[in-house]
Amino acid sequence: MIPITTFSTSIYLCTRPTDMRKAYDGLCGEVVSFMKQEPTSGHLFVFVNKRRDRMKILVWDRHGFWLLCKRLEAGRFQLPALHDPVQRSTVLSPEQMLMVLEGIDLNSVQMRRRYRRVS
Repeated sequence: MIPITTFSTSIYLCTRPTDMRKAYDGLCGEVVSFMKQEPTSGHLFVFVNKRRDRMKILVWDRHGFWLLCKRLEAGRFQLPALHDPVQRSTVLSPEQMLMVLEGIDLNSVQMRRRYRRVS
């Protein structure tokens, strides 16, 4: 399991299905052209295919890109519902990302109020 909670950056989920044959350069192109983000920002960029059984995470770490891949042998990734249909990406918290990876339906989860530091 990757330590997602140790990343102090944002997690961006691409809102359209992605061709899982894409590697570093193709996914960097998706980040720049579709998501309108900078791939070397250090943020995590999450891509899921149309069937929602494969996921790739692209992240920059000072010297180069990491590409993390996961293929489900059964089931599908349950992604959060989008409120804006033209939205290019949605930001996930580390907890939400872990729930997606574990197969928990984010639409039926109720988050309790927690302290958040005001910046």
